[in-house]
This record gives sequence, structure tokens and C-alpha cells, in this order.
Amino acid sequence: MVLQVTNSPFNEEQVDLLNRLLPGLNDSQRVWLSGYLTALLGTTAVEAAPIASAAAGQTATVSTADFAMLTASEPSSAVQAGAPASKEVTVLYGSQTGNAKGLAQQLSSRLEGEGFQVTTVSMGDLKPNQLKKMERLLLLVSTHGEGEPPDAAISFYEFLHSKRAPKLEGLEFSVLALGDTSYEFFCQTGKDFDQRLEELGGKRIVERADCDVDFDEAAAEWMNQVLAALNAGHATTAGGAVHVSTSQIAGDQTGGNSSAYSRTNPFQAEILENLNLNGRGSKRETRHIELSLEGSGLQYQPGDCLAIYPENHPQLVTDILEAMGWSGQETVTINKNGEQRSVGDALLTHYEITVLTKPLLTQAAALTGNARLQELVQPGHEAELKSYLNGRDLLDLIQDFSLKGHSAQEITALLRKIPPRQYSISSSPTAYPEEVHITVRTVNYESYGRERYGVCSTQLAQRAEVGEHLPVYIQQNDQFRLPEHPDTPIIMIGPGTGVAPFRAFLGEREETGATGKSWLFYGDQHFTTDFLYQIEWQRWLKDGVLTRMDVAFSRDTTEKVYVQHRMLEHSRELFAWLEEGAVVYVCGDEKRMAHDVQATLLQIIEREGALNAEQAGQYLAGMHQEKRYLRDVY
Repeated sequence: MVLQVTNSPFNEEQVDLLNRLLPGLNDSQRVWLSGYLTALLGTTAVEAAPIASAAAGQTATVSTADFAMLTASEPSSAVQAGAPASKEVTVLYGSQTGNAKGLAQQLSSRLEGEGFQVTTVSMGDLKPNQLKKMERLLLLVSTHGEGEPPDAAISFYEFLHSKRAPKLEGLEFSVLALGDTSYEFFCQTGKDFDQRLEELGGKRIVERADCDVDFDEAAAEWMNQVLAALNAGHATTAGGAVHVSTSQIAGDQTGGNSSAYSRTNPFQAEILENLNLNGRGSKRETRHIELSLEGSGLQYQPGDCLAIYPENHPQLVTDILEAMGWSGQETVTINKNGEQRSVGDALLTHYEITVLTKPLLTQAAALTGNARLQELVQPGHEAELKSYLNGRDLLDLIQDFSLKGHSAQEITALLRKIPPRQYSISSSPTAYPEEVHITVRTVNYESYGRERYGVCSTQLAQRAEVGEHLPVYIQQNDQFRLPEHPDTPIIMIGPGTGVAPFRAFLGEREETGATGKSWLFYGDQHFTTDFLYQIEWQRWLKDGVLTRMDVAFSRDTTEKVYVQHRMLEHSRELFAWLEEGAVVYVCGDEKRMAHDVQATLLQIIEREGALNAEQAGQYLAGMHQEKRYLRDVY
């Protein structure tokens, strides 16, 4: 591979040194040198592409003196004009479950390694007046629920989309958006930020990247593009953004956990206990799972989550193989590294087969040429598509649109990797060293004429025996932490399995001797069969670890009573706790419970504080800003 340079400040000897240097560089170094020379000489002066695509595996030895001579010539006016005034970069993240934060930390580490001065900050901690002082902004954000910003990003999101947002003509930015293609508004928050920053005058460093649940490769590519562009002095194409060939970065960032085990390298945790917490006769099944972390080095805090890579239900895999006419032994390639497995094993352990997404149907329509399927994914059919995607799986797609006849490789190439399932940890690490406990409600129901199963919950309930192992890692959640001061009062609202992190909170407070008052609102269907961890709450009440507890069992009374009704019954005292500085925690279902609880909180604040609706909203927003209103909802 020979570098061709024309009209350059390099002499023939220096060009010869460049060509001796190229084969010894790795992908990242070649990308950097390509961008550097583009900025140095101008896009028309150097054919830089060969640098980024030079053949790997060759070697060359270049001395320090050689390299010094290579760069000894006076910089051209193009460099002087295009060089950045500083190397300051702000990495701003909005994270709900910790993924955006972990990627932000990873990016910051790489930037610092390249000599940049990096400020890494959560959107929840950013002061609005800091924005107009920034020169380069790298924004990483997830989308929560149906296109909503993460809780920690709400204030900044609203500010940026308000009339108070400043003009940002001097800002260079790029956005990494995290989302889930099974939701209608995929990566919507990242798209909103990207569009708004441009509207305010910002210029993109590289184009926005939208990442699905299996985000590692897409995030790595975006990071490499950003680093190459910044190192090249922001040399741009005619379209205003740098486009550089990239390679996947190595390693994984765990957000501060020093263990070698992580999202890309899960720990095989032994199951120590697997119990059903519901009493005989209950319509529900809730598993209490205890796992050993011995030897893993994994550490967690109350409020964190345990992520599990599950296996699909064997019956669903069997039904898919039968519907496609496959034996299950056909070989398929499952990743870019060329790893191969039997299709039966791949469907069981590697691919997501219980959720349909728009990209999946779009690809299936292109593959099959099925007229009905092609029509379904066309513009104008959004409502029909949304209805079809809801509650259906790969077997439905195969049967409804006659996919039989296509090869195992063709079909599996359409599927995304099965994402981990995350569960709020229900144990205190101080009370249970080298163990982690989770509380999981089993999901199974009938839909479209078939029995449906929650992937991980059913595996834990039916097929996870004591002594077996599960692939796990810790997902940190810094947005859901106990107060820094142990005398701070806490109010915990968690019906059903939403009570899990509060078992961890009280266990930790008992072990550390925290003196702050605590109040738990808990609810479920029936007192006699569904009162999860009843004995432990009673013991903590007796010992003073839990100050008070109010319960609501919705099916034990003629009129259904939920936790928000208990909150209203005690609104005066609850508001008094808020005035004392209590931190409010909400955990559980976002679509119904969390919205109802928030509406009730606003009602209580308005009534007991003698405020109007706007003032009550400001009161709750202030609590959120002070990290006194924290939610772990799903």
C-alpha cells in the first residue's frame, strides 16, 4: 500500500518514511494519521484512504529519529487555520439504567488518553449556563419508555427545548442515542437532542449514531469516528461531518466496577436458593433467587440491578424449527467474527425470538417479497404495524407470512441478539457479602391462541435449579441511591416486586446503623397469599429499622385500593416528611403505577402546601433536582 501525496510540504524522503510507517500501524493509528494528513494538506492534496485501509499483519520499524524528521517541516497555513484553539471536550450523559453513563466513562477515558481535557457530567448535574461556554460537546443519552428522556435528563431536556436556550453557533457536537427498536419511538430522545442542538446553531463533529439494545459495536464505531475527527482537527467533508472507516474497540466499561466480569463477559453465578414467595392459592408466582458472587470480584450497592442473559423457552424453539422445517442442526454464523453454532442452539441462547420490531419486519419483507408484509411496513400503515407487533413473536411472523422455505442463515441474519434482563437487587451487600438476591414475578399468559412466556422469569421459575449457573453482571444505577447522610428520612413506594430494592435499602440501613426515619408503602392483590417478605418487614418494624408501613391489598376489598390511596389517606404527615427533607423513592411499573403515584404526590403537595398546580409542579421538580425524588421504573 503506497501513499500518494501531491502538492505537499513533504519531500521524497519524507514520503518514503510515511510509506515505511503505514504497515506497522493498527487500525486506530491509521485512522488518526489519515485524518491528520487530511487536515494538514487539505482534502484535495492527499489520497488518505489507503492509510485507513492499509493491509493488517505487515510490520515495519520506524525509529524516533525517523518520525521526528517526518514531522520536522513547518506546518502549512492550512494547519494553522484549521487547528483547534483548545483540546477541551465535554462528555454529557443522560442515563436511566447506567448504559449511557458507562459509555460516557469509556469515551472520556479514551479522550484523556489522546490528550484531551475532558469534563464528564450527568445531565442532572449540569447547570444551564454552562452550555453556552462549551466548544465541543459529546452527548450520550438513552430513551426511556415511550420516547421520554431519562429522569436525570428531564430538566436539561426541557431547558434546551425552551425559549431560554442560548444560541450555540460556536458549538461542535455529536450525539450517541441508545434505545430499543421494539419501542415505537426508537432513540427519540437522542434524535430530539441532535435536532435541537443543530437548530441552536451547533455543527456536528460526526453524525448521530442510533443504537439498539445490543449497542457495543455501534457505540464503538461512533467513538472511533469522534476520536478520529477530533484528532484531525475537525476536518469535514462537504456534508459537514467527518466519515472515517472504523474498527470495534476492545474491552468493556463497567461503570466503576473493578471486576473482570461485565456486560460483555458475564460471570457464571451459582444458584444458592430459588423459592416461591407467594402462598398457596395465589394467582401469582414470585421467585426469590439467591446467587453466589464468590470469586467474581463483582460489587454492588443498594439500588443497583442484576442483569441476566436468559435462554428462550425450549418449546418455542422447537415450534420454530418445526414451522421452518429445520432439523436444528443446520449451521449458522452468529456474529462478525465468524462464530458458528447450530440453529437450534442459536435460537435457544443467542437470538431474541419473543419480540418483533419494525426493522425485523422490514428486513423480512425485503427477503421474502411477501406483498402483505411489504404493505404492512410501508408509510401510512403505522397503526396497523404497531398493533401487529404488540405481543407477537417470531413464530407468529413465520406462520402469518409463510417464511418457510428460507434457510436458517437467512432468517437468523434478521434477528438481533437476545438482550439481558435487569432486576432490582433485593439484598444488602453488607448483610449478604458475596451474594446477590433478586425478586422476580413469573410472566405467562395466553395471547393469539397460544401460551406466552416471560423469557427470563419463566426460565427462573421452571428451569433454574439450585446448583446451576446463570450468566450475570452488575448494572449500576447511580440515580437510585440511599441518602448520603444516614439521618435523612426516606419514603419508599413499591408495590409488588417494586419492593425489591427497599429490602436492600433497609438491610443496608440495619447493618450500618442509619438513624433516619423510614416509611414504606407496599401493595399487592391479597394479604394472605401475596405479602412478599412479610416476616422481614415485621421484624424491621419491631426493631425500629422501619418506622412505619402502610399496605394496600387491592383484591381484599370491594373497592380496589392501591398505594396511592394510602398516600392520600396520610397526606398531611407525608407532606410533613417532605418538608423535613425526606427522599422519595418509587419502584415498579411505569405505565400505570408510577404515573398514578406522581399525580398523587402533586395532589398532596398542592393540598397540604396550599399551592396551586404550577407551584406544586415546581416543588416536585425542585425535589427531583435535589435528588430527593428518585424513580426506578420499568
